[in-house]
This record gives sequence, C-alpha cells and structure tokens, in this order.
Amino acid sequence: MKDRSFIVIFFSCLLFVSCTRDKRLFQFIASDHSNIHFNNKITENDSINPFDLPNMYNGGGVGVGDFNNDGLQDIYFTGNQVPCKLYLNKGNFKFEDITDVAGVNGGGRWCRGVSVIDINNDGLLDIYVCNTIASEGRNRQNLLYINQGTNGNGTPIFKEMAEEYGLNDTSYSTMAYFFDYDNDGDLDVYIAVNEMEDDKNPSVYRPKIKDGSSPSTGLLYRNDWNAKLKHPVFTNVSREAGITIEGYSHSATIADFNQDGWKDIFVANDFLSNDILYINNHDGTFSDRAAEYFKHTSANGMGQDVIDINNDGLADVVEMDMDPEDNYRKKMLMPGYNYQNYINNDSFGYQYQYVRNTLQLNMGPRIGKNDSLGDPIFGDIGYFAGISSTDWSWAPLVCDFDNDGLRDIIITNGYPKDITDHDFIAFRQKSFVYASKKEVLSKIPQAKLKHYAFHNNNGTKFSDVSDDWGLSTASFANGAAYADLDNDGKLDLVISNINDEAFVYMNNSDDHSNYLTVKLIGDSLNRNGLGAWIEVCYEGKQQVYEQSPYRGYLSTMQIDPHFGLGAASKIDSLIVKWPDGKKQVLSNLQVNQLVKVDHKNANESYKWDNHLTASHALFNPVEDSSKIFYQHKQTDIIDFNTQLLLPHKFSEYGPAMAVGDINGDGFDDIVIGGAGTRRTTFLLQQKDGAFIHKQNLPGQEKKDWDDMGITLFDADNDGDLDLYVASGGYGKTPNSSAYQDKLYVNDGKGNFTLDTSAVPKNLISKSCVRAIDYDHDGDLDLFVAGRVAPWNYPQAVSCAIYRNDTKNGKVKFTDVTASIAKPLLNIGMVCDAIWTDFDNDGWPDLILAGEWMPITFLRNDHGQFIETTASSGIANQIGWWNSITSGDFDNDGDIDYVVSNLGENSFYKASDKYPVSVYAKDFYNQGITQCMITSYLKDRQGGQKKEFSSESRDNLISQLPFLKKRFLTYQKFAETTFDKLFTPQELKNSVKYSANNFKSCLIRNNGNGSFSMEPLCDVAQYSAINGMITDDFDGDGNLDICMNTNDYGTVPSLGRYDALDGLVLRGDGKGNFTPMTIAQSGIFIPGNGKALVKLRSSDGKYLIAASQNRGPLKVFELNKEFHYVMLNEGDVSAMLTYKDGRKQKRETGYGNSFLSQSARFLTVNDSVSSIEITNSKGGVRKITL
Repeated sequence: MKDRSFIVIFFSCLLFVSCTRDKRLFQFIASDHSNIHFNNKITENDSINPFDLPNMYNGGGVGVGDFNNDGLQDIYFTGNQVPCKLYLNKGNFKFEDITDVAGVNGGGRWCRGVSVIDINNDGLLDIYVCNTIASEGRNRQNLLYINQGTNGNGTPIFKEMAEEYGLNDTSYSTMAYFFDYDNDGDLDVYIAVNEMEDDKNPSVYRPKIKDGSSPSTGLLYRNDWNAKLKHPVFTNVSREAGITIEGYSHSATIADFNQDGWKDIFVANDFLSNDILYINNHDGTFSDRAAEYFKHTSANGMGQDVIDINNDGLADVVEMDMDPEDNYRKKMLMPGYNYQNYINNDSFGYQYQYVRNTLQLNMGPRIGKNDSLGDPIFGDIGYFAGISSTDWSWAPLVCDFDNDGLRDIIITNGYPKDITDHDFIAFRQKSFVYASKKEVLSKIPQAKLKHYAFHNNNGTKFSDVSDDWGLSTASFANGAAYADLDNDGKLDLVISNINDEAFVYMNNSDDHSNYLTVKLIGDSLNRNGLGAWIEVCYEGKQQVYEQSPYRGYLSTMQIDPHFGLGAASKIDSLIVKWPDGKKQVLSNLQVNQLVKVDHKNANESYKWDNHLTASHALFNPVEDSSKIFYQHKQTDIIDFNTQLLLPHKFSEYGPAMAVGDINGDGFDDIVIGGAGTRRTTFLLQQKDGAFIHKQNLPGQEKKDWDDMGITLFDADNDGDLDLYVASGGYGKTPNSSAYQDKLYVNDGKGNFTLDTSAVPKNLISKSCVRAIDYDHDGDLDLFVAGRVAPWNYPQAVSCAIYRNDTKNGKVKFTDVTASIAKPLLNIGMVCDAIWTDFDNDGWPDLILAGEWMPITFLRNDHGQFIETTASSGIANQIGWWNSITSGDFDNDGDIDYVVSNLGENSFYKASDKYPVSVYAKDFYNQGITQCMITSYLKDRQGGQKKEFSSESRDNLISQLPFLKKRFLTYQKFAETTFDKLFTPQELKNSVKYSANNFKSCLIRNNGNGSFSMEPLCDVAQYSAINGMITDDFDGDGNLDICMNTNDYGTVPSLGRYDALDGLVLRGDGKGNFTPMTIAQSGIFIPGNGKALVKLRSSDGKYLIAASQNRGPLKVFELNKEFHYVMLNEGDVSAMLTYKDGRKQKRETGYGNSFLSQSARFLTVNDSVSSIEITNSKGGVRKITL
C-alpha cells in the first residue's frame, strides 16, 4: 500500500514538473491535478434558450481571495444552472472543494458576478454574488456570504446575510463594485444591471430613459453604519445620486478619471445603450460626461478595465466587443451599410459606437479657462495597438504577466449559440412558420473560440502571443481572474467556461524579470485600502495603480496589487496615497517581495489639486479675446448613396482657409470656404484684435457649390490680394457647373468682383490651388489639383497649371498643362501639393500628395515639368497621402518634407506583403463607377492572410446585384477570396490601385534628387492628419510641426478617425520629433480638424487658426516672443544663419498644407544672426539681425 501511494505521488509530481518545463508562458494545469472540476454547464429547454433569454449565455465570474488567511489565494466560481463552487488553495496548484462545508453554493440561483470584499472590516474576506435571469424576484435576490472564520479543520464558514445588510437586491444584476463614493471613509457599492424587457428591442433607436424609471438602470447603495447591528446597512440612493440612466450593463470600473480625489464610475453597456461615465460631483451626485471624455466607444460593451497601459501615470480604458479577427467570422457577422445610424445618433442624442474592442488612451488634461488644466480627453487607439478584433470577447485582464514592466492583455472569448450568424438569421426568418423552436435552436452555430494574449511591446503596441503563451485551447469563456496562486511572484490565470471545466494556468515566465507585490493594510472602515493610489518609481520609470480588485468581467482579481519590474534591481520609492488624504513613501526597497504598507504609519498628507495651470504651455486658446465665433455649417452629403463602397467621403474636407491683408489696413484677415449654400466668409481683423464677419462675395446669393482650395495672391500685379476659389466636393453630378472655379478681383479695399472669364473651364472636383511664378516672368501662376471624378472614384483625374497672362489689368489665366506638364494629365487623385525647389536650381518644382499614389515629383526644367518620381528613391511608397509641408528638419541646408497619411489606427493595414487595393469598373455602363476595397485578412482554415473583399456580402450585392445568385449564403461568400468573386470577363477593363504604406512620414532630402522616407512617431499615426504648420515654436532653433487632425467622413461601420486633438511635434534638428501632450502644447482641436494657418494679431502676437468641419474655428496664441520678417510677393525661400554657425533653409510659398494658406512672414529669434531671402527671379536680399 505504501509503495502504491508512492507511485501515485511520483507520477503526480511528474505531471506537475512537466508543466513547469514547458517553454510557453502559461501551462495548463489539468483538473485531475488541481481538483478544480467546476463546469458552468447550461442546459437548454423550451423556456430556457437564447430566444427567450437573450442573456442566458453571459456566463459566470471568478472571485479570488484568501478566505482563510493562510497566505494562499482561493478561488470562487459562480454557477448559472449549477451550484457555485469555492476551492481552497492547498498549495502546489492543488485545491479542495469546500463549497458545501462553507455554505456558499449560490442557493440554486442563476448567479452572475462575484465580488470579494471585507464588508464588515473584520479581517475576513466576504463574498457578494449578483443574480439574474429568474422571472421571480425572490429567486434573483443577491447573496452576501459573511465570513465567520474557520472551523477546526481550517475551512472558512460563511453565513448568508444579504437581507441584514440591505443588499438583497432583486434587479437583474450583473456585478457589484465596492468603493467610497462620498469620501466618508466607508465602502459603498455600485451594482450593474442588465434587464432585457420583452416589449423593447434593445437595438431600436428611441429616446433615452434618464429618469431612473427603466428597470435596466444601475444602482448605487450607500453604506450606513448601524450601531445596533454593529455592521453596515446599505441604502439605495440611486435616484438622489443621479444614477438614473438606462443601459444593458455588462461591467463597470471604479476610477478617479479626472484626478480630483473623488471616485467616478465607468459603465460598459450592450446594444444601443451608450456607455456611461458617471463623474462624481463631490456632493453625493454624479453626472454622465462620457461624451465629453470619449469621442466614441465600443458598441456592445462587455468587460472592461481602467488602468494605465503605457506607464504615463494616466488611467486608460480597455473595453471589449465582438469584432472577429479572421475574414470568415467577420463576413458571417458583418452588418450591411446603414448610414441612417449616424443620423439617428445625432437625432436621438446617442454617442457614436463601433463594433470593436477599444483602447481609450488617456491624452491627459485639456486646457481650460484662465489656463487651468481641465478634464482629460481620451482617444481610441485599439486598431493601432492591434487589439481591436478578438471576436466574441468578454474579460480583458490587464496586468504584467511576464513581469517586464508593461501591462499585457489577456482576453476571454466564445459564445455557445451564435445568434448573430447571418446564415442562421436568414434560416430563422424563412423557417419562422414551419420549424419548431427546438429545430431552429439546433441550427444555431457555435462560436467556440481561442482566447487571446497580447504582449505589451512599448506601451501602445501589442503583439498577439496567444499560441506562444499557451492559450490555444478554444472554449466558451466568460469571467476570468489573475492571481499569484503559488506565491512565486508571477500572475497565474483562472478562466470560467460554459459547458467545459474551468481552465487554470500556471505562469511559467522566466525568473530574470523582477516584481513587487503590495499588500495594503487600511483603516477600520476600509481594511484593504480600496481606492488608494499607488506609485512605484524605479530607474527613471513609473508605474501607477488605483486599488480596486473588480476588473474585467464578473470577477474579482487578487486584491494585492502586482508590479512587474523587468531587470530593475531596486525600487527608488513606493508611494501610497490613501483615500483619506494621508500619504506614505517607502524608499530603497528590494525587489521580488511582498511589501506591507499600513495606513497607521502614514504621516504625510496630500491633496489632489484641480487648480493647476498650464503656465508652460506653448499656446493658449484666444477665441474669446479675438472675438472669433465662427461655426462651420454644412449639409450632410451622403457620398455613399452614389457609390456605396467608397472608403471615405469627399464632401467633408472643408473648410479651407487662406490668410492675408484683404482690405489693405495692415492686419491679417482670414478667408474661410463655404459648403453648399453656405457662403465664403471673411474674418476681417480690427485694430483691437477682434475679427468681424463678412460674406460679401458677388454671385453667391444663390450659391450651391463647395469651396475647396483657396489662395490669396496678386493676380493682376496691382499690389492687393485677389482670391481664387477652387470648387470640389462630390454631391453634384459629373461635369456639373458647380465644379467650376472662381476668381475674384480685389479693388484694394476688400471689395471683390467675380471675373467669369479669368480662369479656364475645369469641371472636375478639385482640392488645393497653389500660386508661384513658375516661369520667372514676374507674375504669379497657378497649380490647380484635381481631386476626384465625381461619382467615379477612383478614376484618375488631371491637375492643371494655369499661366498668368494678365495684361493691362485684365486678368487672364491659360491652361498650359498639355504643353509644359503632360505628366499632370490623368495623374491620379491629388489631395495636396507644394511648390518647392527640391533640386536647389532656383526653379520651383512641384511635389504632389495623393490617394493611391506615390509622393510624386515634377522637376521644373526652366518652365517645362519632367516627372522624376521613379528616381526619387521613394517611388514604391504608395499611400493615401493627404497633406504635405516643407522644412529643413535636419538643419543640413536643403528642404525636407512631412507628408500625412491615413495613419495606422484604422481597419486598413497596408504593407508590401499585404497591400490594400481598390478594384473599379462601370459594370453597367451608366457613367457611375462601382469600386471595391480589398485587404488581407486571415482565412478560416490555417489563419493565413489572403486577399478578401473588405465589404460585407450585403453591401457588395447592393452595389452588384448579379452576385446574389453566385453567393446564396454568407458562408460561401465568407470563404471566397477576392480573386474568386468575379470571372475574368467581369473584371475585364477594370482598374486596380494598391497602397502599401499608410504611415505619416518624414521625407528626408538626401540631395541630387534622392529622398528617403521615415515614419513619424507613433502618436502621429493615431489618426489622419490634415493641415500642418512648420515653424520653430519653442525657439530652440529647430523646426517643429503643428497639425490639425482627424477625419469623420469614413465608412459608417469602420468608424471615424478621431483619436487625436491636434498635435504638436517638437523637432530636434536631426529629423526626429517628439510629441507634446495637450497640456504641454496648449493645442486642443478635438473635432473633425481640417485647415491650419498662421497669422499675426493686431498687436504682433503669433496666432494659429484651425478649422473644423461642422465645428467651431479654434484660435491659439503662441507664448513666445519672435521677430517678424515680412515677405515680398515674389519671395520663395530664406536661408537663416544662426550665431552658432548653423544654417537652416525655409520656403515661403503660397500655401502650406491641406487646404491651408498661412500669412507670409518669417519668425526668427535672437539666436539668428542673418537671413538671406531669395525671390523667384534669383534675386537675394540680406537682413542682418
């Protein structure tokens, strides 16, 4: 008998040892070893099924805590149709099921979330369980298991006391979150609620219910100490506290979003109901301010966490949704086109939501009134980070699993009955009459999916390491928790599954990375220090954590915060800021230990300061003092109604802006383009710095065209600024007269006359217009960029060069493109252009930035233009190039360029190996092109990337109905690569363009007509970039860049590009750039940013004006003093010589980037010794400073 026992132990140890030798980070621990056999098994019947109970497969949670105070983390699972289970940790990844003895089996309820909390502060962890599904309220009463201590065998015993504590809530509750909302020292609780009402479709637009009357509204209970009972009794204060907004809530997180010392509540909601951000008003009430903090959210908000993901000291938000990664699942779930949702969002007051995971990066505080630091603003970088698409996802576990100092993300996945499968939906609709419910239920496909692990590479970019980390087993998983189950300093993993045993994973990461675990010992009202703020500082780095174990989905994590430290050998300081305003600092700590921090030893005090000012910001907002209250307005033109599968709109590019002294009074004025019937607007600067509005251009009484590119220049050489307005947009029929450009002649006092014969006929949709004396004859000629052929995207269009043939005051421009610049004919779709002498021969050359184009170079050979793109060194870089600006960014005496692009934060991922392409053809010979975007996605079988249509079956068939018979099922369409969608005959005479680079880049001038391209910093890739200004804003002698950002005219299902709020990049003089935060730069342009221009205020201040499509004009003043050098009409460049001998070249053309023309002046500081300014004829004048 003794020998047999030895054999059993021997083989059990072999099993365990083999686990530890596996090279994968996580090793699955078999249930035969762990004794954890919990299986959240759900059995369907006629009344319990996903038709009648839509939330039945939302799963159960995992609660981790040391319930017997033996130093080992125990595990509690909630069961739906099965009993809950409590497993006592016996060490060595062996557990004992003590459920029945402990008395915590859930009482036959459909249990959902589990919250571990020492609710009576007796040093023993209690368990609060939320319940749902049951139709009778008494069967939904939440359960509170009060820990009575251990019996003689060391087993904790619990007593159910929810009613005594006032927490026997009968709502359809999801999860409870304990925190101190009123700063009175004790712990209150927020309960998330998710009740599906039979008479309401949760996906149909209707007015929001905000008065607390909806049964699916979260609840707030206040902790009221009962001296007689000697424990708290909780009081429902939801309505008086303003917790009154409906939502189908899957999760919430408690965090101090605005760092004012008061806890806020972020609620993730499913279906149409918006996420809610309840900001604490300090008076016992909350206000929803989600729309102020987030520009969009996930649509079907599942689990989430609020935690610092990039170690900048600011809490970010990770939220789960259900966008699949591979093409097959995408196409089986992808909805058809519905622009009406955009319209309904505005009509009913809903925030924009998109079906994908979001990583809302905290961009820091914005600048408030009187230079105060305001509330933070968030930008979703989920696409950029690489975590946006993980299918039917539930719990995000955000923690440092490999102890390298950066928090990783593990995501649980799966759903037993995928009722969103389009083939099933079609079957259900057809079989509604003849098929039984049982038969229909049997046809629902499963979504048994693997779980995802993402390694944090640098704070904002993640790598999918799911297989490498050992998470390749598929299941239907919901709740999950992390905890150090074996006290080795590495976080292990527990996952609750539906219809499978729970997964337990041991963390096998190597021992070269160090860690710190912090155990908080709070006061008598908050034993575990919930709400405390922890900072760990080491080797010039910092990590922060806000103490709360309720994270992810339905679950409670290990309560002791864990910090991975990488190779750090010691900790400089550990700072704990307790919720009551006390603070303590521990210095010079050793790594690889559990540090106990006791509140009673906190002798210092601290205060969250809401009144900090942005005294060092580069810019200040000055709209009020300048009295510029311009609001751009535009009718929403739905370009997709003409060409359904466009990748973006062309009708939302404005407004353009141009700056100059229009009326000859010596002050810079602004011209702003109008859209549709909205007139072109003049903002005329007055002596006191205010701007007055005028709309007095002739011929605009019945305006019905879109102003696009604008330039102010002296067309007739009479010494004042005339106005050229290019027409663009997409709303008018091809060859409409609405696309004809206009030239207005100035009388010198700001009164304009429309000269209808001055410019050639040109009825394509344009983008920019740029003036230069290209032929050295002493007058200004024009380049006019063709943007797109209306209703025929992506057909290539022509650009034009108009020679100025004005004589005797009669303005005349002649189209000389065919004779001097043939490469411009049908060159593509040009978004922006710049006149620049890239070969330093004294003749202005031309560089074009366009969609589906390389950066295109045309060298000016004494008035004849020769395309030199092929020899540029970057001809193979094809993108959606949107804007270009110039500057000597590396201080080597020649001109470099910054070109903006789509960025990396979108669905479209382009590379040499996996390009994004467009195929197009007029299939019906009706004068309207049908276009189709393709991208490389993983296939269903081996996960290999192949070229698939980016569009859904429904969208493609809506555009090309003949495909319907070919693809009768969604499955067939989902399995078909693009090359098999059409026959060769059908694609005959089609056009194809491909892009391999969507990064915004620096183009470095290597001399001799050769260039190299380098991506800008990561932050510059978060969104589309439009208007740009190059200047030395901080006065260090190196050129910086200010950018206007974002693009809202996108495909509705993919969502707006809105992650940035404008951006300033500081140059180092070597071609490298560092992004500034909003608080550092003072630039805050949160909307659909477009043009960006510089100008001088009447008192000599440096101003920047930023336009926003359907938004207010933003104006900022630079907090630096500069010397101004005014430019003459023909000046084209300047060479600055610094006192230290450095030289820097600047160009001074008409127009600086996307739809932008700034005032023509140079800024220099005291470090500049002299300037040599060159004009278009080669003349040079020198200014000594």
